[in-house]
Amino acid sequence: MQVSLVAGIAGTALFVLVFLLDGLTRPGYDPTRHPVSALALGRRGWIQTVNFLVSGLLVTAAGPGVAATTGSAWPAGAVTVFGLALVASGVFPMDPMRGYPPGTPDSTPETFSRPHRLHDWAGLVVFVALPAAALAAALTVDVLPWAVLSGVAAAGLVALLLWFSVAWERDSPRAGLIQRGYIVAGWAWLGALCWHLLP
Repeated sequence: MQVSLVAGIAGTALFVLVFLLDGLTRPGYDPTRHPVSALALGRRGWIQTVNFLVSGLLVTAAGPGVAATTGSAWPAGAVTVFGLALVASGVFPMDPMRGYPPGTPDSTPETFSRPHRLHDWAGLVVFVALPAAALAAALTVDVLPWAVLSGVAAAGLVALLLWFSVAWERDSPRAGLIQRGYIVAGWAWLGALCWHLLP
């Protein structure tokens, strides 16, 4: 189970590192406004696509380790669903919009492609499964500080998700920044949990 948990640590760290570095160096990309998924578009889009796939598979592999060390299927199941949804997010890219890639109209399309709609559904699963995993961990982890930390993480992630949802619908210039706050906090919690559960 140690290898499984190490995979979870590697998957969460890799995902954050790649999208942060790629987003800061991508021409025409605004990390404060554009979502992480937009990095899968354009000539360098393959980098984020591979990031979704590899990180998602590594996180999915952490599921058995979480199950074995917590003795509960609930947090492990949520982690597995989270990882698989990350993979799906890489398989189905979002549509160009809101000025990215460069040359794209600075607006939201009235209609979306099938891959974009599937990407939206996968993204919803990603952003719901993570606080669900944190809540499940809060109710099943035996170590009190980690149970409390996981409960706080679950509540904080739900608050950030609601904030991001409003910002995205309003095309806020800070929508990308809010999403990054959710991702960094959520992925850090999961990576830290896997580290804590290492035998």
